[in-house]
Amino acid sequence: MENTKPRLGVLALMLEGYEPLFPGITRRQTDYVSRLLERLSGAASFTFPGPAVNAAQMDRLVARFNAEGQDGILILLLSYAQGQYLAHALQHNHLPLALALVQPDETATPAFGELELTVNQAIHGSQDCANALARARIPCAYYAGPKEGGGLAAFVADFAAAAATRTALRSMRIGVIGRLAGMGDVVTDDLAVYRQLGAEFVYDSIGTVQKHCAAVSGEDIARRMAYERTVFDIDPAMPEARHAEAVRMYLGLKAYLEAGGYAGYTAHFEEFGADGRFSQLPLLAASNLMADGYGYAAEGDATAALWMAAMTRLCGPCDFSEMYMMDFARGAILLCHAGEGNWALCRPDKKPFLMDRVFLEGGLSNPPTPIFTPAPGPAAVMSLAYLDGGFRLVYAGGRILDDCSLAACDMPYLFFAPDSGVQPCVTAWLNAGGTHHEVIVPGDREHRIRLLCRMLGIEFTAV
Repeated sequence: MENTKPRLGVLALMLEGYEPLFPGITRRQTDYVSRLLERLSGAASFTFPGPAVNAAQMDRLVARFNAEGQDGILILLLSYAQGQYLAHALQHNHLPLALALVQPDETATPAFGELELTVNQAIHGSQDCANALARARIPCAYYAGPKEGGGLAAFVADFAAAAATRTALRSMRIGVIGRLAGMGDVVTDDLAVYRQLGAEFVYDSIGTVQKHCAAVSGEDIARRMAYERTVFDIDPAMPEARHAEAVRMYLGLKAYLEAGGYAGYTAHFEEFGADGRFSQLPLLAASNLMADGYGYAAEGDATAALWMAAMTRLCGPCDFSEMYMMDFARGAILLCHAGEGNWALCRPDKKPFLMDRVFLEGGLSNPPTPIFTPAPGPAAVMSLAYLDGGFRLVYAGGRILDDCSLAACDMPYLFFAPDSGVQPCVTAWLNAGGTHHEVIVPGDREHRIRLLCRMLGIEFTAV
């Protein structure tokens, strides 16, 4: 669950032949890169050993960055440099690549001479390198533009976050506790997930969860209940013992995730009723764990749980839900699920309500359920589908509406207005094979999500 700063190796390229012509040019450009990286320090931790001025130095630095376990490599052109040498250095590279074409000066002045033209001529070195990488089929993300104004900083931040998420995925584990029989779109290829995405699905029994729940102390339950009284408006009809049992299940599931080193989990609710040792479904537990930053999905959908864990690492707090109905009057889609929701996304002008809710699924007693709507604003709804031996991210950008008018809805819900319109979006979703479990990412994070998909070989399909 640790969200550390991304680590990028900086491969700054120039020709060693320029130093005899312009004594001090290498130091000048080295200082320029150091100043540039200082301005970008909010996006990543950079390793910059100095410029690579020939093929051998390119080889050594690429090998070093891979050996150090950097999350990615940021390429900068400090003058012209040969693309063939770069392609050779990258033949055994396993890290994501980004090339940022920026210049020390951003306008030519009357005082410009050959030195100034030389230090600002990264454009044709970048063209040579990009052409060589394309012909060698080495993927790379590109930026060309000014250093100031936020564009470069946003590009580097998106690339760094995507590269770090790719690294994190390679050690992610998702706990799987049962699956709804016959549900087709949650079926995936575990080895394809392991091979392409790097994550592992670990199949556990409900008994493992129960063991952790049984070990929760009364003192821990009391402390958590006191905290939740500050977070939620508690339903006055809720018996304290029922709230305590929901908290016990949350703390037990959290202990289960911590013991297994899991970044997320999925649980089929029928497992809890069939076990015979649980008195309610873990709706509050799932909601609290999403608020804690864990990935989650219902009904044994390990792929959706994994993608939520990845999006949380990449973009920040996310949510899990389903599309319930098309609302043509609002121009939106109503999303909600059985009662789980990331209450950390609750709109700031209202506290989430912890309801003593009648819910008969599984034949158990009322499960305490957080009721809220998320803050309005830009968002995306997406699902990762396994199709034809590969992965496709079906992605819909749009807005969460400022609407919390469903007074009788006893589930967390939201109205999502897709940018493409309700009918075109849903039709395209069906054509693309999008699943019925979705991850909701607030904000506009499309660029970094596209970067991650490209790094992982996931087809990105906007609808």
